[in-house]
Order: sequence, then C-alpha cells, then structure tokens
Amino acid sequence: MASEKVMTFGDSNFETEVINSTVPVLVDFWATWCAPCKAIAPTVDAIAEAYEGKLKVGKVNVDDNQVTPSKYGVRGIPTLIIFKDGKVFDQAVGAIPKPQLEAMINKAL
Repeated sequence: MASEKVMTFGDSNFETEVINSTVPVLVDFWATWCAPCKAIAPTVDAIAEAYEGKLKVGKVNVDDNQVTPSKYGVRGIPTLIIFKDGKVFDQAVGAIPKPQLEAMINKAL
C-alpha cells in the first residue's frame, strides 16, 4: 500500500513538481515489473512520512514516461535522484539501505 504522501511524477508534470519545487525532491524511478523497486517502496513511503514538509517525494514509472528518465540518464532501476534548486543533487541506483538514503537526503536539506 503506497503512502498518499508519495506523489506521482511524469513527463507532463516533472518540471512543475520537481524542477520548480521550493524544497528538495526525492524522485524514485521505477517500474511495476522491477523486484528491487518493490523492495525499496516501503522505504520510500517511510521517508515521505518522516520528511513531510521538508522534502517532496515522488515516483516516475519509467515504462509510462520515457522522456524524463532518459533526460537524467536513468539506465538501471530503481534509481533514486535528489533534486535541489532544479538540479540533480545526489543519486543512487539500486535498493539502497534506508540509512544510506537518509544520509543523502540530510545532505540536501
């Protein structure tokens, strides 16, 4: 069950929601068939809850949205990218442990 704190980003709203955001944004590039993506989903949900108000969290389905992932060089999924001030601040590929993801986020905040 996905958290309602986690937004859905796509090619159509990426610039508005991510690039123009006034707070840092964690973007999870994923796909329905990707087992590691499913494994990290609860971590992403928990982070959305824990950092509410300080960090925007959302997911991009790479099968439904081809433009955005290719623009940011997403080749493997899950790819987690933190955007700050409209630019890539940090990124990680794979189902990384929650403490590692939190360390990335805390650097951006």
